[in-house]
Amino acid sequence: MSPVSKPHEIVERALDLSTADGCVVIADEHSSANLRWAGNALTTNGVTRGRTLTVIATVDGAQGTASGVVTRSAVTAEDLEPLVRAAEAAARTAGAAEDAQPLVTGVPVSGDFTDAPAETSSAVFTDFAPALGEAFARARSGGRELYGFANHELTSTYLGTSTGVRLRHDQPNGTLELNAKSPDRSRSAWAGRSTRDFKDVDPAALDGELATRLGWAERRIDLPAGRYETLLPPTAVADLLIYQLWSSSGRDAVEGRTVFSKPGGGTRIGESLSGLPLTLRSDPDEPGLESAPFVIAHSSGDDASVFDNGLPLPATEWVREGTLNRLITTRHSAGLTGLPVSPAAGNLIMDAGGERSLEEMVASTGRGLLLTCLWYIREVDPATLLLTGLTRDGVYLVENGEVVGEVNNFRFNESPVDLLSRAVEAGRTEKTLPREWSDWFTRAAMPALRIPDFNMSSVSQGV
Repeated sequence: MSPVSKPHEIVERALDLSTADGCVVIADEHSSANLRWAGNALTTNGVTRGRTLTVIATVDGAQGTASGVVTRSAVTAEDLEPLVRAAEAAARTAGAAEDAQPLVTGVPVSGDFTDAPAETSSAVFTDFAPALGEAFARARSGGRELYGFANHELTSTYLGTSTGVRLRHDQPNGTLELNAKSPDRSRSAWAGRSTRDFKDVDPAALDGELATRLGWAERRIDLPAGRYETLLPPTAVADLLIYQLWSSSGRDAVEGRTVFSKPGGGTRIGESLSGLPLTLRSDPDEPGLESAPFVIAHSSGDDASVFDNGLPLPATEWVREGTLNRLITTRHSAGLTGLPVSPAAGNLIMDAGGERSLEEMVASTGRGLLLTCLWYIREVDPATLLLTGLTRDGVYLVENGEVVGEVNNFRFNESPVDLLSRAVEAGRTEKTLPREWSDWFTRAAMPALRIPDFNMSSVSQGV
């Protein structure tokens, strides 16, 4: 038997092979292209292709419906039946699935379901690579060394179920990270961007931004730990609020385990989280941040269910005008808690009504700290969502509206929920790359935030 090459045919063949009571098949076609550079010169580039197939079998029994999930890569026609049988065997030996629900029905078929998968290639860098070369030349003449990488991925997902769902989504995802260092490596600055196609990133502008930051770092100022007025740039705000989103399970809140639990029972939905008119939302149709408009769940967990595959994803406001509005639920957890069905989506946007850029916010600062980014973020206390982490690649002291030098790095201890309540200004919303979570979540747009008393809990020797 020859290999099945078309992903929609793989999905249909796997569904035909199924003898289970229900079946979900997800075919993911992956392609990626990348560039890496060091010391103002390209070092490597490459292109990859891959395929993964996930089969989810559901089996009805006296105690309820069980599910079995098996995922394999590089699947050919000969692999399909053993894969389907393995999923069925896993379901038959499993206990009843707590999240069991009827498989989704009544969803219109994607018009491009039978089309070939989309692919990326090195052509995505046609305009970017020459501009990067020009940035290398400018950096070299300015006494800077540029390091970094650019990566572009494109995943075409084909979702089919035994209840007639046939959906397709193409997800491009590009990231650019650029570090500038002084020749003696004593000074470092970072900038990152998220992009769908590398047509909206400007290496020259990024190099100019990094040159300015390296200039600020020529003066070094040591500061002790303490609470400082702090300007959090959009990338840092994104890292903190993405973790907040990941921690906003409706079921966990109802069961009293999270910062969104109400003392005495229930959730904090309807409570004010901020005095600023902040709206935190997800929208699969957000321009420039488009994501899958339906649930794609390769496994079940606290905030996802394989039974929800294909469920439409509407725009959702998690926080509306400063008030907690929604928590993440599956159909199962929504039924348990009485909350609306609100699955997580693939992007996160915060609108705050601010119009000022980060530079304008700096210009109106009497004395405070300007951060570049955060990293090594870890949870300390789920009840308050207290997080700890480190600053990285530049913390700068602002006095009378001007950056006067670079200060040492710090460890911080803060809760993003508490930060929202203490924020006194939000800037203009901008598309940004979350540095800490960029391997998992890249589609974000955030404003800078001014926090009057950000807790720098200790001095760090990190860079």
